[in-house]
Amino acid sequence: MNQQYQLTPLFLAVNQDGFSQLMQERLAHQSADFFEIDIQVKHIINAVIADGDDAVLKYTKQFDQLDANSVAALEVSKTQMQQAIHNIDPSLYDALLKSAERIQIFHEKQIQRDWQYEDEYGNMLGQKVTAIDRVGVYVPGGKAAYPSSVLMNVIPAKIAGVSEVIMAVPAPKGQLNDVVLAAAAIADVDQIFTIGGAQAVAALAYGTKTISSVDKIVGPGNAYVAAAKKAVFGKVGIDMVAGPSEILIISDASMDPEWIAMDLFSQAEHDELAQVILISPDESHLQQVIVAMNAMLDSMPRSAIIRESVNNRGLFIHANDMSQAIELANQVAPEHLELAVENPMDYLEKIRHAGAIFIGRFTPEAIGDYCAGPNHVLPTSGNAKFSSSLGVSDFQKRSSLIYCSEQGVKPLAKIASTVATHEGLSAHARSADLRKGD
Repeated sequence: MNQQYQLTPLFLAVNQDGFSQLMQERLAHQSADFFEIDIQVKHIINAVIADGDDAVLKYTKQFDQLDANSVAALEVSKTQMQQAIHNIDPSLYDALLKSAERIQIFHEKQIQRDWQYEDEYGNMLGQKVTAIDRVGVYVPGGKAAYPSSVLMNVIPAKIAGVSEVIMAVPAPKGQLNDVVLAAAAIADVDQIFTIGGAQAVAALAYGTKTISSVDKIVGPGNAYVAAAKKAVFGKVGIDMVAGPSEILIISDASMDPEWIAMDLFSQAEHDELAQVILISPDESHLQQVIVAMNAMLDSMPRSAIIRESVNNRGLFIHANDMSQAIELANQVAPEHLELAVENPMDYLEKIRHAGAIFIGRFTPEAIGDYCAGPNHVLPTSGNAKFSSSLGVSDFQKRSSLIYCSEQGVKPLAKIASTVATHEGLSAHARSADLRKGD
C-alpha cells in the first residue's frame, strides 16, 4: 500500500504466508477494559437495587448532569411526544412514517401462531404463543440520536402483542432529541424516562418506586449499557450484547469503486471500533476502492472517526475466486454482508452466516438501516453463526400444550415409566403408572 494515503486498511492476499492468523488478529477487538467496566456496572446495579429512585437520581445527575427532584420528573409526557412531531421537519416526519410502515409490513409476516394436532392415541399436543408482558427499550442519547433504533425495537414488540413498552433514553444536560421523541410517538411507546447508562438498565430490570420492572430489555448502548445487560440477564431477558458495527462487502470489477468506498464509510462512521472488510477476486478493484476512499475522505463530516476505524480495523482481502470470497465471508459471519457482484443470486445459496444480506449493486446497507423493512438490530462479532436479527419472535414466548385422554395416556405412561425406571426416578415412574389403570 502507498503510505501517503490517509487510509491504509490492512491488505491481505489469501495465498500469502500467515494469512489466517493475520486475518484473525484483525478481526479481534478489545474495545475497553471490560473487567473494570463490569466492576463499575455491578456497583451501580447494586445501588439501584438497594436505593431505587434515589440511586437513579444520583447517577443521572453524575453522568448526565441532569438534576431532578424525583424520577417522576424525568418522565416524558405523551403531550411532549406528540409536540415533538410538530417540532421536526415535515419531510423527516414523513420519512419516519414511511419507514415505520415498511417495518410494520415486514414484521407482521413473522407472527407466530398457536397450533395443535391429535396423535394416534387421541391425545392433543400443540403450542401456545403469548407475548411478553412488559419490555424495556434502551435508546442511546449521547453522541448521536437514533430514531431508527426506536422504530426497529418498538414496532416488532407491538406487533407481538407486548402490552407495555417503556423506553429509557438519556438526556445529557436535559437535552432531548425531538426526532427520537417523534419516533417514539409513531411507534406508540407507552412510557419514556430520561435516564441512561447502567442505572437505566438496572431500573428497568429490578424496578424502583416509580419505574416498574420489565420482563425483557432490548436496544443498543455503549460498553456500560452492554455490561449492564449482561449482568441483569437471568433476572430479565435481553436481545443480545452487540459489539461494534461491521460490514463485509464481496465485490468485483463490475462495481463502481466509489459506491463501494461510500458503503464502507457508512459503517466506519459509526465509531472508531467499527469494522469494514472488502473481499474481491480482483486485486486492481481493491486498489481502486482504496484510491476512491482516500479521495473522498476529507469530504466526510465524520472523517476522523472513519480514519481511525479503517486504519485500525479495516481489512481488504484478495481472494483467488468468488467461491473462496464467500467461504471467507462465512468464516467472518458479519453483521452486514453486501453481495455487490454480477449475478449475485447465483451465490446467495452459498451464504450461510450473515446478520443481513444485501443483494446486488443497487442495495446498499444504508437502505436496510432505515427503511427496507427487515430489522437492523443484528448479531455482531461472528454471532451470526448461531443467532438472528431482532424480530417478533423475540417478544413472544412458546408454551407447549399436552392433553392426554383417559385411554390415550396409557401407551405414553408405559413409555414414560420404562424410561424413568431406567433413570432411577421412581416417583416419575409411579406417577405415570397410576395413569395406566392396570
